[in-house]
Amino acid sequence: MPVSRPFLLTLVGLSCMALPTPAAEEAKPVSGTAEQREFYTQQVLPILEAHCLKCHGAKSAKGGLRLTSQESIIQGGDTGPAVSIDQPAESLLLGAINYQDYEMPPSGKLSPENIAVLTRWVESKLAGAPQRVAAPESHDEPGPPPVNEKTKQFWSFQPVVRPAVPTPARSPWVRTPIDAFILSRLESNRLTPVQPATKTALLRRATYDLTGLPPTPDEVTAFLEDDAPDAFERVVDRLLKSPQYGERWARHWLDLVRYAETNSYERDGAKPFVWRYRDYVIRAFNDDKPYDQFIREQLAGDELPEATTEAIIATGYYRLGIWQDEPVDPVQEVFEDIDDLVRTTGEVFLGVTVGCARCHDHKLDPIPQRDYYRMAAFFRNVRRFGVRGGDSVEASSLIDIGTAEERQRHDAQVKAHQAQLRRTKEQIAPIERKVKADLQGVENDEWKHPKRRPEFVKKRVGGLLTQQEFDEYVRLIAQREQLERSQPPGLEKALCVKEHGRTSPPTYVLVRGNAHVQGDEVTPGFPSVLSPPEPKLVEPAANATSTGRRRALAEWIASESNPLTARVMVNRIWHYHFGRGLVRSTSDFGFQGIPPTHPQLLDWLASDFVDGGWKVKRLHKLIMLSSTYQLSSQADAVALEKDPANDLFWRFDMRRLSAEEIRDSILAVNGSLELERMYGPSFYPIMPPEVLAGQSRPGAGWGQSSDKDRARRSIYIHIKRSLIVPMIASFDGADSDASCPVRFNTTQPTQALGMLNSKFLMDQATVFGQYVQSRVGEDPTQQIAMALRRVIQREPTGEEIQRGLSLIETLQHEHNVSQTDALRYFCLTALNLNEFVYLD
Repeated sequence: MPVSRPFLLTLVGLSCMALPTPAAEEAKPVSGTAEQREFYTQQVLPILEAHCLKCHGAKSAKGGLRLTSQESIIQGGDTGPAVSIDQPAESLLLGAINYQDYEMPPSGKLSPENIAVLTRWVESKLAGAPQRVAAPESHDEPGPPPVNEKTKQFWSFQPVVRPAVPTPARSPWVRTPIDAFILSRLESNRLTPVQPATKTALLRRATYDLTGLPPTPDEVTAFLEDDAPDAFERVVDRLLKSPQYGERWARHWLDLVRYAETNSYERDGAKPFVWRYRDYVIRAFNDDKPYDQFIREQLAGDELPEATTEAIIATGYYRLGIWQDEPVDPVQEVFEDIDDLVRTTGEVFLGVTVGCARCHDHKLDPIPQRDYYRMAAFFRNVRRFGVRGGDSVEASSLIDIGTAEERQRHDAQVKAHQAQLRRTKEQIAPIERKVKADLQGVENDEWKHPKRRPEFVKKRVGGLLTQQEFDEYVRLIAQREQLERSQPPGLEKALCVKEHGRTSPPTYVLVRGNAHVQGDEVTPGFPSVLSPPEPKLVEPAANATSTGRRRALAEWIASESNPLTARVMVNRIWHYHFGRGLVRSTSDFGFQGIPPTHPQLLDWLASDFVDGGWKVKRLHKLIMLSSTYQLSSQADAVALEKDPANDLFWRFDMRRLSAEEIRDSILAVNGSLELERMYGPSFYPIMPPEVLAGQSRPGAGWGQSSDKDRARRSIYIHIKRSLIVPMIASFDGADSDASCPVRFNTTQPTQALGMLNSKFLMDQATVFGQYVQSRVGEDPTQQIAMALRRVIQREPTGEEIQRGLSLIETLQHEHNVSQTDALRYFCLTALNLNEFVYLD
């Protein structure tokens, strides 16, 4: 257990946040080989700069410890040497970063990858380090980092420059420039990549990566039998053309933009027509919409010269967040909404945590509070989602999207309906006037209730009225009620952004983020540390309904000269293919983010992405045709020792399927997945009563869907913020209250319980058994072979088939289970195989 010590004493340890810009202090000659120097420069120094040198640099030595030279590290601080040359593994530095005797950094333990890098460096007796490590001159006093020429030199704030492609020695392994960058780093660390993945593993990997679904048995057979050099390239091309590609990659984007279909808080009411935004994203990926256009449409689709219906639907981006419809402080709540937009936009598109500067200057990055409010000024005129009721939501966030022809047809239908209703009322009126004149006493009061009138009319039959008149009256009343219930269908609507008009209210710096304490007024602007241009704001037209500010923001973010946009996006795509980005902190490219493992590769990909027209599918293909992507997940003892976190990509990391992939795969292998039912309103899976009982009003807001709809892909599940589908929650589905850049895999009992005992799995195992039985008949060997072939997407071995037969036999003879139920239990077991839920 770590030894508890007073905070001041722990300062003799090794960390604090630090500016990563070294000073121009003269350095003495370095020690070690060229390889060791490169290791220090590229891997050790970024960690020291990011986490240590602010407190233990050239001009700041808390606890008497400096990490600026080998001498100062060995000399140590108040508690003795930080590194033992004789026994490196016993060094105080290693104990501190492992939270043993000391706990450094005090703000949070370093990642295992960073600890491994520093451990390797210490055990090499600090080899490769200069005798004096330059400390940051730009900011030596306590407090937030300033914006100055030094901080502007940080790697991610610099313009993207296309680097030269290296020429490693093992050139035959290099299929794409990606491989050249990867192999060059491997060779400099005396590592070699492992063997390529098997064709079966590669097909499965590619199919899940691009579609989120398993390959069919026919697709597996066709690929295994295709020995042409371009066989895999044709597979990639086919998958990129699949409609299911858009469904898979839209899910990644929806994680980022906090997509959900309800508002959260107590009522958690539905967001009308929000599914149109989801469908827009699916179509954008399937159509390979250029990413810069994708940005412009979401941030300012309504302000573009060609504000198409599709572009207006894209602005539903602004309506995806949570909405407090009953705020205690309505003024403050306006700025809560704006904060959500500033944070999400900064993190998703720029990889910068601008939102941390809302109440004060950013504590970790050079983002002044003033810059936060200049960003907020772009959104200052955006109307809230609504005020309270549905009418206010419609006025603030909905728009008719029908064509001129559809509007004309709708107007004609409304006029015809109103005319028919008017004629019906005119036919009813003479009968009711005759009866009303004959009413007596209390009947006059009761007549005021329309539902009571037919009984008073009926009492006059045979006297004041004939039976024929009464029958006609009843028919007309029924016709009127039907017309009042059945209004003509309204025009198609979409959720979108709206502003208060062409003039924005002023934006002020809010002291401590308090909407009631205004500081200086600010105008729209971009983070100053990026040395950006001033926004190109133009005077809105006289008939404009918005300020045009959001378009200025969109144009800057989507600009080729923006240093962050392309880097962030290519890193995200790399992350979704490899399980982690070249920058692991995919939404934080700031000082406290994790430095890129391959900075030159990142910049090469970013520049190539822009030069290639911001086309995402082109980037997919470039990545997937590389030798790097096609590596196996096999371990290598030497590489594991040198690079346990696989930072150098000497192999492909195994991963577990996501929650949606698991559910969709179950439906796919049992033959029930409805792939043709794309787009449109979401569906409601069957929710266990125990889960519904947890609501304040059990079952409220959770509808009923047909069995066909419930067999659609998981991207079409209704996402209710207060009522998450158990399977999605158990397998680490995205938290939709904020942007979710990375899904972390957990292992917990509810996953196994749900996969073995839930009604959903039992029902799907039954369907699976029926599917297998209908295809191959009653032969257990054929049944097992077919089930395994569909689940593991390869030909099962004889031993695997025999194990299945033994299970069925045991169930039938020792547990008196019927043949049908035994097959069902085998199918359930097959769906729980590791090989089904994990990708090599």
